[in-house]
Amino acid sequence: MKRKGKAVGIIPARWGSTRFPGKPLHPIANKPLLQHVWEQCCRAQSLDSVIIATDDMRIAKAAFDWGAEVAMTSKTHQSGTDRIAEVARKCRQFDLVLNIQGDEPLVEPALLNRFVETLRSNRKIGIVTAAHPFENAAQAASPHQVKVIVDGDGNALYFSRYAIPFPRNRTVPIKYLRHQGVYGFRRKALLDFVKWKPTPLERAEALEQLRALENGVKVHVLLMKHGSPGVDTLADAKALERRLARANRRRVSR
Repeated sequence: MKRKGKAVGIIPARWGSTRFPGKPLHPIANKPLLQHVWEQCCRAQSLDSVIIATDDMRIAKAAFDWGAEVAMTSKTHQSGTDRIAEVARKCRQFDLVLNIQGDEPLVEPALLNRFVETLRSNRKIGIVTAAHPFENAAQAASPHQVKVIVDGDGNALYFSRYAIPFPRNRTVPIKYLRHQGVYGFRRKALLDFVKWKPTPLERAEALEQLRALENGVKVHVLLMKHGSPGVDTLADAKALERRLARANRRRVSR
């Protein structure tokens, strides 16, 4: 069957994280963090290409050395979405664009395939993302973990750093959903998105995805059983290294 729309996965990467400078090249299990992300993306069969988008020559050189395709971008971008949009404008052959966070080293290739197939199968969907239940409901209280609530059709009603919905009636069980910050866009939806100015709710919560909702654009949410941990801090990186080491020991012992 002929594919309906070529798809590209773009990984935005910058050096200057305030909490973790140089994070993309921080070594984890003898590989830079960003390389782990890139390798996972390359395993997604629905992606026709994987590109690292950066404004930093240190990141670009390292990525070239491990064989990645790299696009150099402006240093003035305020977000990863702006960065991938610059690449998408030039790469007109791709109808579908996935924005894959450079700090999601265990992102599942199967999830990326689902993003692409969802966009190919339903042309009414312009933006798609993912969420999964928190393993521990107490984690939902953290403002660093973004929550989402969805309607009956699987579209986002709201994203928040607050634990939503509020449990006013404590006899009703609540399943808090953690938003996983990976997005799939139709090319036009992406280019429209970056033209809009930041919106009031977006600025209040510091959550870029609210810009779509405030402009009347639906964001479809794929509900997964599990998600993949991001790396926000050095402590996260050390925890991930221990996790990978345990997984490797289990493989060796089989």
